[in-house]
Amino acid sequence: MFILAIETSCDDTAAAVLEADRRVLASVVSSQFEVHAQFGGIVPELASRCHIEAIWPVVNQALTDAGVSLQDIELITATRGPGLVGSLLVGFTFAKAVALVRQIPCTGVDHLAGHLLAILLEKEEQRPTFPYTALVVSGGNTSLFAVDSTTEFRLLGRTRDDAAGEAFDKVAKLLDLGYPGGPTVSRLAKQGDADAISFPRAWLAKDSLDFSFSGLKTSVANYVNQCRQKDRPVPTEDICASFEQAVVDVLVEKTLCAAEQAGHQQVVIGGGVAANNKLRQQLKARCAEAGFRCFTPSPEYCTDNAAMIGLAGYFQFIAGSTVGPDTDAFSRSPLN
Repeated sequence: MFILAIETSCDDTAAAVLEADRRVLASVVSSQFEVHAQFGGIVPELASRCHIEAIWPVVNQALTDAGVSLQDIELITATRGPGLVGSLLVGFTFAKAVALVRQIPCTGVDHLAGHLLAILLEKEEQRPTFPYTALVVSGGNTSLFAVDSTTEFRLLGRTRDDAAGEAFDKVAKLLDLGYPGGPTVSRLAKQGDADAISFPRAWLAKDSLDFSFSGLKTSVANYVNQCRQKDRPVPTEDICASFEQAVVDVLVEKTLCAAEQAGHQQVVIGGGVAANNKLRQQLKARCAEAGFRCFTPSPEYCTDNAAMIGLAGYFQFIAGSTVGPDTDAFSRSPLN
């Protein structure tokens, strides 16, 4: 079975072609970075227009790379939510229209489910077995889930305010590092001292699995403002390193706490921030100390991509879940 997958939840237009055995034949991502960089952030209306322009060329490129035609596709799947509604509607409507014309099944995928299952795209020896604890950490989400099967997810904890990736971008804006700021913060952090500045860690209540990064962001803002008010140089690299360490410490410790509470022996991370080297290294080290197995997806399956949507959509299809032409997209995930 050939599966065509589409992902347009935010500002990247992505398409992938997979086979039912989880083999990814093609994965194409078209970035809108240059469009939004001049505004310092994503402009939803522009993102929607760019998706409309890019959707067919990206899908066609994925089909060409995979060596198949649209007539060979037996299942089409697309991100249904959460995300920017205008962006979602472009990809989801395209998928439903193709399914209607071709008279093939279509599934609508929760973007979070894609991240929770992305690790299953790896080679068999690099995949966890069920159940496992998963941390989804990105610009829009920071949540912990118990993953019981390919279609069963239980929320264990989530952010009460800013997502971790959002905090990275806001700190980058405070430091005038441009957009997108998260990767720049991580790059500069390598040149700084992670112990130079004592930024707070929000642990919340005892045994809480929720996150909060708003206070950390405010602490960074106060530190930067004090430097500028006193005409002191702003130690950008040290701020980035200390901030990144504060975020990673909380993400790692709460993930291990979640695994302990759930009684799981396996830990998985997913989402754009899961590509962060410090997070990956520290989580692997702490898991080894605690006797857990840690699984990290390849970087290309951490950021938004259609391959993970195709896999999640296939599992939904096997479970008997499909969508019709009148099924709508959603901006907020029911999983979260």
